[in-house]
Amino acid sequence: MSFLPDLSTLIAFSLAAFVLTITPGPDMTLFLGRTLSEGRSAGIMAMLGASTGILIHTSLAAFGISALIAASPEAFLALKIAGAAYLVFLALQALFKGSSFQLEPSKRIKPRPLSAHWLTGIGINLLNPKIILFFVTFLPQFVSARDPHVTGKLIFLGVYFLLLAIPFSVAMIFAADRFASALKARPKVMRVIDWLFAGVFSAFAFRILFTQAR
Repeated sequence: MSFLPDLSTLIAFSLAAFVLTITPGPDMTLFLGRTLSEGRSAGIMAMLGASTGILIHTSLAAFGISALIAASPEAFLALKIAGAAYLVFLALQALFKGSSFQLEPSKRIKPRPLSAHWLTGIGINLLNPKIILFFVTFLPQFVSARDPHVTGKLIFLGVYFLLLAIPFSVAMIFAADRFASALKARPKVMRVIDWLFAGVFSAFAFRILFTQAR
């Protein structure tokens, strides 16, 4: 079981994954929007497509980061520091700009093939440069350059993230009408999520910066 992180790392990652999952973004907007306009099946397929995109990002990041460690541990350290700075940037964006959750009023349209929703879900995550940057800079915060099992651990964390996120996403899809209207009717809820996101990711950023400083 060499691919399993230690308990403290797993708890920290679980907290970060939970906050990331409940923070609205383009993928959540997609699968909730498809649910409202074309039904639960469309929303679930869009969510599974977005999850497929995340899995591809995880694999690319895992093997790319492993190669970087083998080539230059110093470059890996620079990546982690850059990642910490990016997490601070995301935290500030959440505070000053708020979460991105824009759903238009639901309009029932002619259903599209389920495969189309799946492909759209893949595209929204796979072609989003912000998500590419996020996974390349976020996952390294939970591994060490001295760990001989870094590739396995990175892949495990990516799959574990999906295992945490999918049940929550499915629950949102099944309650999409009430969930969407509740968020729009209670902007204070969104601000709480923004502050939670900012606090957790700032803590991770400062932890890695001060750890490297010592």
